This record gives sequence, structure tokens and C-alpha cells, in this order.
Amino acid sequence: MRLECLYTIFDGKKLHYIAKNLMPKMINKVKLKIFENLWWSMAGLWIICSTPSALAILTDPDQKQVEQAVKRGIDFAQQHRPPNELYWHFGSHEQFEPHGFLVTKINGVAVLASHYGLRGEHPTEQDIQRVVSEGALQVVVTIFGDSPDFARESYLLIKQDSQVVKPERIRFDVQARVVGQDQRGAVYRAKIVGLFPYTWFEPTSPAILAVFPGSGGEITFAIDFSTIP
Repeated sequence: MRLECLYTIFDGKKLHYIAKNLMPKMINKVKLKIFENLWWSMAGLWIICSTPSALAILTDPDQKQVEQAVKRGIDFAQQHRPPNELYWHFGSHEQFEPHGFLVTKINGVAVLASHYGLRGEHPTEQDIQRVVSEGALQVVVTIFGDSPDFARESYLLIKQDSQVVKPERIRFDVQARVVGQDQRGAVYRAKIVGLFPYTWFEPTSPAILAVFPGSGGEITFAIDFSTIP
């Protein structure tokens, strides 16, 4: 029925012209569109597969990733930005509120390069390798209390699902420093530093960092390791 309608609209010569000249072009356009869709799908897959650095803490960075970290540190120095900004920070920005940062291999290299860059120098291969060969994540937490010894015997833990990870090493300020006043009186500041071997926790998963000040209580931070280079 549809073929009969075509013959009533077009004569035989017109149909022959369409079949010979227009149909191949239409088919080629369809093929090109299919190829474009396939290409973009493959390109998206390649991007996902070729950027593992965006998916978790890098425990074994390659040479290119290390070089990129060095460049980032040098760029920071040229912009006269504080090297400590290159660490991965967490917690509150409010005064007298707990906060901290993580020292990974990649941001450790960037900070190293930034310090060198501020002096117009470049880090040596030995210095870079010393940072890259570090086998533990360094967690630094700043807390506040109301007495000079409030941070004595403080502790840190990483919690991932049902797993509780203790630090390999930990240190804390035995004597906290006065940094201001609030309604209750003097405010003291102290730091707690924990080292967690990369093989002891899952660097691709979210975690809870639990801080236990020596004076009592618990402070927690939700940290997604999959977003940290």
C-alpha cells in the first residue's frame, strides 16, 4: 500500500534517482551518527579507566603523578600561597573548633616542592623519593581544651564499616598552648598526630576519624578517602 502511494507521487525516474543518489547519503549519515555515539562511549570509558588518581588515595603514584605534584607545588610557590594549603583539610574553619589535615604521598610531594619553590629551588630526587616511599598516612588533628594538659594521652582511630584501625604510632602535645579566651576562660590548643599504614585500611572507601582527647569525650570527622589524592 505504501509503495503504491509512492508511485502515485513520484514517477519511476524520480524513484530511481532517490534510490541511487539520496538513499546512500541517508545511510551514511546514520552510520556516522552510530560511529559518533560509539566513539564518545568509548572515550568516556577510557577517561574513567585512565584516571585512577581521582578515585582514591594514591599509595603507589607513578612518575607522571609525582611530576604533576611537584609542578603544583612550584606553582603554589610562584603564587605566594602557603604550602600547607596543599594538604587535604577537614573539620571546621571556626575559631577554637577542631580541625585537621591528611598528609598523603602526593600532597606531601606538592608541599615539599612548594617549600623549595619559595626559595627559588627545586626538590632533589632523594627528597622526593623519601616522601613517596612513606608507608603510612599521616593524620594531624588540632583540638582545643580548657587546661594545659587536656590533650595528654589523646588517641585516634579510623573506623570503616565494622573495622577499627589503630595507628601504628601516635604523638600528642603534652603541654597545650594558650591561644585565646572564651566565656569559660583560657582556651588551649594541642595537636595529635597519628600514622596509619596504607595496608591497614581501605584507601578507596569512606571512613570516620575518631579523636579521643585525654580529658575525655570523642570528636568525629567523616572523611571520604576516595576523594583524596
